[in-house]
Amino acid sequence: MAKEYNGSPKHHHHRLEAKKNRLTWILGVSFLCILFYVLGAWQHTSTPTTTQFDAYTGVGCDGNVTASDESNAAVVHPSSTSLDFASHHQVMLHSSKTVRQLPPCNMSFSEYTPCQDRARGRKFDRNMLKYRERHCPTKNELLLCLIPAPPQYKTPFKWPKSRDYAWYSNIPHRELSIEKAIQNWIQVEGDLFQFPGGGTMFPRGADTYIDDIGKLISLTDGTIRTAVDTGCGVASFGAYLLKRNILTMSFAPRDTHEAQVQFALERGVPAMIGIMGSQRLPYPARAFDLAHCSRCLIPWQKYDGLYLAEVDRILRPGGYWVLSGPPIHWKKFWRGWERTREDLKLEQDAIENVAKRLCWKKVIEKNDLLVWQKPINHVECIESKVLKTPRICKSDDPDTAWYRNLEACVTSLPEVSSSDDVAGGAVKKWPARAYAVPPRINSGSTPGITAEKFKEDNKLWTERVVHYKRIISPLPTGRYRNIMDMNAHLGGFAAAMLNYPVWVMNVVPANSDHNTLGVIYERGFIGTYQDWCEAFSTYPRTYDLIHASGLFTIYQDRCDITYILLEMDRILRPEGTVIFRDTVELLVKIKSITDGMRWKSQIMDHEKWTLQSRENSCCCQNILDW
Repeated sequence: MAKEYNGSPKHHHHRLEAKKNRLTWILGVSFLCILFYVLGAWQHTSTPTTTQFDAYTGVGCDGNVTASDESNAAVVHPSSTSLDFASHHQVMLHSSKTVRQLPPCNMSFSEYTPCQDRARGRKFDRNMLKYRERHCPTKNELLLCLIPAPPQYKTPFKWPKSRDYAWYSNIPHRELSIEKAIQNWIQVEGDLFQFPGGGTMFPRGADTYIDDIGKLISLTDGTIRTAVDTGCGVASFGAYLLKRNILTMSFAPRDTHEAQVQFALERGVPAMIGIMGSQRLPYPARAFDLAHCSRCLIPWQKYDGLYLAEVDRILRPGGYWVLSGPPIHWKKFWRGWERTREDLKLEQDAIENVAKRLCWKKVIEKNDLLVWQKPINHVECIESKVLKTPRICKSDDPDTAWYRNLEACVTSLPEVSSSDDVAGGAVKKWPARAYAVPPRINSGSTPGITAEKFKEDNKLWTERVVHYKRIISPLPTGRYRNIMDMNAHLGGFAAAMLNYPVWVMNVVPANSDHNTLGVIYERGFIGTYQDWCEAFSTYPRTYDLIHASGLFTIYQDRCDITYILLEMDRILRPEGTVIFRDTVELLVKIKSITDGMRWKSQIMDHEKWTLQSRENSCCCQNILDW
């Protein structure tokens, strides 16, 4: 039987060839896919680098340093401490893109304070010292350059040595050592400044002076935690309150007492440029447990008690106001004050009259100290009709304080059900106060913030700061002292930093959706309002570490973020560090700008990075002393 025929041999050969070609094509495509995958993975994988904290020496100021040159500019110092910038995820920038190099400003701008520029200030009214208030440059006046450090700038002393010593080359001003020589504000010893702790009204030293106040009111039981020192000088009062766990916001204007706030910050003591003028102080209502004036030259009795009314606004219910110097106890001290008895008597009588109209209680007058106490509520004051003049303010938000004019009226306190209740709620004593739910949250007066969210926020920032310690190992050493949180929210970052020898300036953006600065003060921390489209009220080189979480998300559509980064560069000390937390897209944009500012930076994963949370990547930056 014949075998069945299935086709010609030629046709069968063609079918075999087709199968073979198809198999070869599949194998070839597979090989190319694997090859391109490997090549792509190799090109997009960079080796994590390690950046040194104290490892950088100066590079040229000619503005011609390129990104590639910068990578070779680091010289490792034997005593430097490593910053571990290793990450699991890398965001690559296009290497072909040219980075715009920002040049250094002229050395004449070394101590530039944009919103307190004296040349600009002279254009404004001298009445109520308006010319010394904030007057910021217009958009056309903004500097697009880097503020230079003095030629012989040195790394400041670590805390606590910095409280008593500073390098002369960092703040080359001898004026206070001459003008205040007999008052022991500051002394020059070779290439050092020494701060003996003296002051106009405490030549025996701030420590002894504070002990004298402590004999009149308790300073050590945790009741008093936040203080404000008006006309602070070099902030020795605030410096010596620190060891009593009292955190002081010290402020003084930029005036003929050259660089007093700059000296305070160089010492590692909280301070900012400010003045009692025609506008509210940039703090919320009911913020401070203690207010202090030691011969601060503020005319408390003038303008219908306007300035004391402002102290009343920022003072917590039950808080104290301490006044020392003229005209207090004028009968004993008038001869040394070069004023007549009649003049001094009229001034003290006028101050006491304003205090009575504010319903303050005179606690004690001893030697040249006089202490008043604000009532815990306004129940009895209203019933007794004491609060008739100045009138109760009509303002619907006493916390509003950014460019808000002063009013000669009494800021109303929250209503209470009993005359024994503390208006707004009592705060716990320090240190329990730091983590206790603040009264403003318990009462529901902070929209969108509950006790549960507050506790979650504390837990979150505790975890984040543990992570920060891994990449910023000098935190426990005192190398970082002055820290700023540019978008502080509830103060969780500051609370998590309590274990380190630092203090935190908590900033709440003035145009933020939630005004939480009052909550921060109720926790026992200090801070201020600020619009970051403008410069901060401080001198250059006054912060060691700046923390910015979500800040550029707020401001990316409000102003050019280049100028915000230049402001950060202005206030950051050479070899200081910045931590950004924001979207990856914004971090890439930030990095492209800071590369042109000669910052050493790297985008990295945050402590809980996942594919779903990539928008929260963290960028830590380290600035060169160029």
